[in-house]
Amino acid sequence: SLLLSSLSPPLSPYVLSPSLLLSLLLLLMFSLSFSLLSLLLSLLSPGKTTEEVVKQYLQKVRIAPEENCTICMEALGGASGYKGGDFIGRLAQCGHQYHLQCLVAMYNNGNKDGSLQCPTCKTIYGVKTGNQPPGKMEYHVIPHSLPGHHDCKTIRIIYNVLPGTQGPEHPNPGKPFTARGFPRHCYLPDSEKGRKVLRLLLTAWDRRLVFSVGTSSTTGELDTVIWNEVHHKTEFGSNLTGHGYPDPSHLDNVLDELKAQGITEEEEQ
Repeated sequence: SLLLSSLSPPLSPYVLSPSLLLSLLLLLMFSLSFSLLSLLLSLLSPGKTTEEVVKQYLQKVRIAPEENCTICMEALGGASGYKGGDFIGRLAQCGHQYHLQCLVAMYNNGNKDGSLQCPTCKTIYGVKTGNQPPGKMEYHVIPHSLPGHHDCKTIRIIYNVLPGTQGPEHPNPGKPFTARGFPRHCYLPDSEKGRKVLRLLLTAWDRRLVFSVGTSSTTGELDTVIWNEVHHKTEFGSNLTGHGYPDPSHLDNVLDELKAQGITEEEEQ
């Protein structure tokens, strides 16, 4: 009997009672029912149409002004150059007026992220996002100063983006893209204004606005990761390439470029 008991598997201390089994079964059924209900509701409640997205930023114009739509270059009093319909809208903040269908066509040619940018004055409605590929942004302070900023240390930003495959938001979905020159090191003075620029760059990164996929302006390479209209200083200690310091206007220029992307200190607060 000693031999048999040593060979027999011990009884599990986790024997479930019938009531506990029933409770677990009911919980599982509830979870599945809730998941199915959520899926059904998502199917029955589709997102906004393109026209609805655009219209939320517009005020309807009753009497057409005697001027042309600057998107299609046709008279605002007539039909859009893209397709029928005589709805004319005035953008609520800046007041510029366009055919609704022209704005819809413009929106469909962009990222379709729920935001709209006035083609005349660049005012952004909603939160603009980009098509920056996945990657990593890190930063730290180094105990050295930049030319022209001898009174403070230096913030070093490190961007790293790997090559991959283009998504539906990119120029050539399904095709591979390259990522040259990564990791990229960039520099800011560790001053009050430099830290402000850093905070806004972190927001730009989160909104996928620092990089894009397109054609390199320096090499002409297609389908590669490129800077997205926000300039960075990549040279430390000198300015031999024009991408270093001293540059007294650099921080203000970057703030203006970020503002053009809809990123400001006021918007962050």
